[in-house]
Amino acid sequence: MTDISGAADYDDAYFTDEIATFGDRLAAAREAVGFSQDDLAARLGVLGKTIRKWEEDRAEPRANKLQMLAGVLNVSMPWLLSGEGEGLDADALPQDGTLRDILSELRVARAESIRLTEKLGRLEKRIRTLSP
Repeated sequence: MTDISGAADYDDAYFTDEIATFGDRLAAAREAVGFSQDDLAARLGVLGKTIRKWEEDRAEPRANKLQMLAGVLNVSMPWLLSGEGEGLDADALPQDGTLRDILSELRVARAESIRLTEKLGRLEKRIRTLSP
């Protein structure tokens, strides 16, 4: 279902196989083991902004980092990539309906923010080409 703004309306949990992305699974697994983004970055030998890009689905790790991620987070590589295979226990996922609603709304807002940021960039570029 889509609302007036064009954003998807998720009545179910924010973290389901149908809507979870690689970034969603990575963030959930990281939080389940109690790491901050910077903690995980230090363990993998990457920058904190790299983890943020992975979790925002703006970049993907190379195969060697994916293997390290699976090991550090105690999940399988197939689960990280597709949601199939050994992943998080159901107890590791948020159970509170209010939290799920907020996380779902946050995910939609983040996607909308990225879309609007890209649109702003295109508009600014058009303005620069028109300016003397």
